[in-house]
Amino acid sequence: MKRYSLFGKVVLITGGGRGLGAATATALARRGARVVLADIDLSAAQRVAQTLPGGQGLALECDVTHLDSVQEAVRQIHEHFGRIDVVIANAGILGRANTFRALTPDQVAGVMSVNVDGVVNTVSATLESVISSRGQIVLVSSVFAYINGAGAVPYAMSKAAVEQLSRGLHVELARHGASTMTAYFSLIETDMIRQGVDADPQAHALLSAMPKFILKRIQPQTAAAAIANGLERRQRSITVPGRWRPIAALRGVAGPIVDAKLARDAGVRRALAQLENR
Repeated sequence: MKRYSLFGKVVLITGGGRGLGAATATALARRGARVVLADIDLSAAQRVAQTLPGGQGLALECDVTHLDSVQEAVRQIHEHFGRIDVVIANAGILGRANTFRALTPDQVAGVMSVNVDGVVNTVSATLESVISSRGQIVLVSSVFAYINGAGAVPYAMSKAAVEQLSRGLHVELARHGASTMTAYFSLIETDMIRQGVDADPQAHALLSAMPKFILKRIQPQTAAAAIANGLERRQRSITVPGRWRPIAALRGVAGPIVDAKLARDAGVRRALAQLENR
């Protein structure tokens, strides 16, 4: 497969003011991308933008839970750069660890609002731009999309939803020459994990009771490099650490095979075109 050069590409990263988003912005800027950091905390995004090599960063205030906020950010990006080539829907929250029985519907909805609605808003607002540039959309899922999420059910639910959105979009975008990449990560050493797990004795105790490989953490820079490499190779998905790949495969090998077949199937493409045009 031909390498997808990141040089000169316009990349939008939501949640770019810290953690994985900030690390990914740095990794992509070093490869020549023009990076837009969209974050609800504008000052955090600005601080990251100022550190990017080559002055390739633009910081924008954006609340992904509101479609009009994302649309306004997209408008400003088009005004500044003229297009969007790559979108990384990274903004997300962990939520307070608890059993589902102890959670209120509002607490569940709060997690879903950012992790699912925010991703949907981001994709909806940028989809036409990505199709026009035959670009890529990266949806940040998690190994919690397929391992038991007891104690963090809303988070696991949201990441499973993100995975399914990515799979469906990959088939729908194939005929346009655009694509999606699902990013599956284990625990990343970020403020979200430090505040949501390390600072919560009950959450930490729950994780400590799980198999030891689940506790293995990765650095944001490691995850960011995997995203950059995956974009350049136009991969369908990335999984970090790699030890999780066999675990994911155990839930069935048919899914990826069927996905690939659907993406190439002429009848499916015609049907999708009819749906879009009706």
